[in-house]
Amino acid sequence: MKIAMLTNNYRPFVGGVPVSVERQAKALRALGHEVTVFAPDYGDGKNGGQDPEEDHVVRCSCFKRKMCNGMVYPKVADRQVREAFEREFFDCVHVHQPVFAGNTALWLKKKYHIPVVYTWHTKYQDYLHYFPLFREEEKAGPLRRLLIRAGRDLILPAYMRWFTGKCDLVLAPSKGMKRQILEMGVRAPVEMLPTGLEESFFETDARRAEEIRREYLQDRKYLFCTVSRLEIEKNIPFLLEGVRRLKEEDMEPFRFLVIGEGTQRVYLEELARQMGLGDVVTFTGNIPNRELKDYLAASDLFLFASRSETQGIVIQEALASGCPVVAVKATGVEDVVEDGKNGFLAPEDAQAWCLKVWKALEGPAAGEMRSRAKDSVRGYRSILLAMQEERMYRNCAEQRWKEVSGCVDGHGEKHAAVSLSRLFKIT
Repeated sequence: MKIAMLTNNYRPFVGGVPVSVERQAKALRALGHEVTVFAPDYGDGKNGGQDPEEDHVVRCSCFKRKMCNGMVYPKVADRQVREAFEREFFDCVHVHQPVFAGNTALWLKKKYHIPVVYTWHTKYQDYLHYFPLFREEEKAGPLRRLLIRAGRDLILPAYMRWFTGKCDLVLAPSKGMKRQILEMGVRAPVEMLPTGLEESFFETDARRAEEIRREYLQDRKYLFCTVSRLEIEKNIPFLLEGVRRLKEEDMEPFRFLVIGEGTQRVYLEELARQMGLGDVVTFTGNIPNRELKDYLAASDLFLFASRSETQGIVIQEALASGCPVVAVKATGVEDVVEDGKNGFLAPEDAQAWCLKVWKALEGPAAGEMRSRAKDSVRGYRSILLAMQEERMYRNCAEQRWKEVSGCVDGHGEKHAAVSLSRLFKIT
């Protein structure tokens, strides 16, 4: 099959969606499919550089203005997209956001009569603070507060129902997210498909992991880490408060690595100093993805507090590296962390969370948790999930061509004929 993937965010931007898109594309190519990623052009030579994967990426124009976290606003139906679809005959469009790329996907569906699959990666209600209208709700006047609530509680859900109603299939990254999508009243077919794990995460370098432990631990006993964009929705201050309590309760000496970058980094570093954690917390910045598995393998626990996840890719990566997880119980997270087996779930209460950390380190199951962590995510291998994705694409393509048979003309007729022929060759 020839698949077009449309995304508002892609490397070099660091985040869950770029990771998901890249892994899905690579796994599908490994099965013999042709996958083209349509992604933003970040300019200034900051795209993929010499990465061979960049050969499969079409960079599209964006508006000059950016969000405060570095995200861009891609242009809808950009010239690069139009020209690519004039040259090529795609069997399916897989889109990863409901606006900008999402609007382009619906335009392509209408013009070329091809199915659109959408992955619901994000709890958008938790990200509205990136838009000026929704910032600082507690400081807003009565009218603005009313507008903010209407946007979050009425307009956003209504738009998502409308958008998904135009799609042929909606993919949820976890069982909990699928449940929320259905509860919202989405009428399109919904299936679950998590982001997969590359084999490299199961193959850590023991020597490098030991080097990392020596570098950061020195005379300490435990090494903890978290991996996250340093943004409001990731709830890093809660982790700092939990770590402060662990220190005050005379836990064995430890070091906590905060891996990642974001607009909150300066604030969080200052907060850690104010809490007296300067000798405990280290902000490492971003770590290349190929090296991340060794930092995870070096750690005794992976700590996580975000409540905005639909899946929590970094949690799966930690488990694949053999690192048990202690996390705040939330949608997406609770589908991966099995309480008492590969980690622990806690309410968003610092004292209760600290007790789970103690239990993970000193409890009766502590010795078995590392092996259980690896075993718990073996079914998340990218190639296995790509096989499921392939089946979903084929079903969508077959259903779509049944619906449009005899109803297309012009270029759309040619496109439909070629795609339908290809469909029968691969089924």
